[in-house]
Amino acid sequence: MRDEPRVSDLMLRNPRTIRVGQTVGEAVDVMAELNIGAIPVVDEEGNLVGIFTERDLLRRVAAKRLPLDETSIDEVMTHNPVSVSEDTGLEEAKEIMARIKARHLPVVDKDGKLIGIVSLSDIEFSTY
Repeated sequence: MRDEPRVSDLMLRNPRTIRVGQTVGEAVDVMAELNIGAIPVVDEEGNLVGIFTERDLLRRVAAKRLPLDETSIDEVMTHNPVSVSEDTGLEEAKEIMARIKARHLPVVDKDGKLIGIVSLSDIEFSTY
């Protein structure tokens, strides 16, 4: 039996994603539809290459008055985001988020394929 709860206990498996080359407008539509604050960006093979967050939208798009439907997500996403494995402990994940000032952590397998995402609110409001 495990001593500490793991990311796999709380993560959202197979989250919606945006692919490289899609627009900010498409990402915003998905985020609004799902009421989420971040969306992983993947390449054609499903490898995690970035994450697009509300903070990216504010600072990299809105502040520069970039057109949503003409701006490619890969121009404004956070490239090579910090990620964790599903075996990462929840306390460690929380510490990572605090250190990098993020509210979402993508979860990848050993080959870099996105398998889930965990948010700070998932951890803070859980009863693990």
